[in-house]
Amino acid sequence: MTNRRDFIKKAGLGTVAAAGASTLAAPAVLGQAPIKWRMQTYAGPALAEHVIKPHIDAFNKAANGEMEIELFFADQLVPTGELFRAMQRGTIDAVQSDDDSMASPTEVTVFGGYFPFASRYSLDVPVLFNQYGLKEIWEAEYAKVGVKHISAGAWDPCHFATKDPIRSLADLKGKRVFTFPTAGRFMSQFGVVPVTLPWEDIEVAVQTGELDGIAWSGITEDYTVGWADVTNYFLTNNISGAWAGSFFANQERWNELPDHLKTMLQLAMDASHYYRQWWYWGGEASLRVNGTKMQLTSIPDDEWATVEAAALKFWDEVAAESEVKAQVVEIFKKYNADMQKAGRPYRYS
Repeated sequence: MTNRRDFIKKAGLGTVAAAGASTLAAPAVLGQAPIKWRMQTYAGPALAEHVIKPHIDAFNKAANGEMEIELFFADQLVPTGELFRAMQRGTIDAVQSDDDSMASPTEVTVFGGYFPFASRYSLDVPVLFNQYGLKEIWEAEYAKVGVKHISAGAWDPCHFATKDPIRSLADLKGKRVFTFPTAGRFMSQFGVVPVTLPWEDIEVAVQTGELDGIAWSGITEDYTVGWADVTNYFLTNNISGAWAGSFFANQERWNELPDHLKTMLQLAMDASHYYRQWWYWGGEASLRVNGTKMQLTSIPDDEWATVEAAALKFWDEVAAESEVKAQVVEIFKKYNADMQKAGRPYRYS
């Protein structure tokens, strides 16, 4: 009898365990609908295959039926310049973009994308956020406007891809260039004419002569999205060592997530940041050396030094606009001074 009772107990426990395992494996099967989010990225389809789609796919798989994120590409649901408002209203749930491009109404917007010469290398961006205090500033600023700042990371440096060669600052004068708002504002003092167009129209605009060039990426993106097919030259001087972009979510929708899904989403975003670190770093070097579509040009260092000096003046102009902006600029100055003192390999000049 004792053995028979023990057997029945063990069998019952096994049944309960199996039921529990089934519940964990497929929670949606028990009648609980999965959480559905819509996310739009700044990137077109070809670029999104690298900068976000694999990690959204991985998140959806790991979420195991509890949550599903539907990904949309540049301008698919709303124009990129309206991304922030759409997310704030809850029309879409999450966004991958920089602050500048999506026109967020915060004090830190000007620093998103390519703030001139704020970074030299892609690793500068996560260090600035995670060790020098930018993360806390961004979180506080977005909390004021009902948006969750999930995490920031680095993308590629900002170079000019042009139809005609650029070998001096004079060659930039009058060039109609697709670029980011703040980068365009800064470079306009050197005669660059910033042009704003939908992302998917850029290639055709270069072909038709509406644009003379693009200052929106490094050479990896030029090849990935097709811009290397319509431009002839790549300027090795850049106005920023890395694009600073982030993942954001509507605050209410974020708050509704259980903690384990928040953690999973954070991990997916971190994986995305890590992937881009090596994909861009290796791609920029490989395509300079092995690429066949674009000829490399350079502006002499002593001439380019005038652009770098102008950037520091630009920093001070931005810092004068508000206390928060002044705080961010002070962090940039502190960080770059530290890197300069650290010497090689952090800074070579």
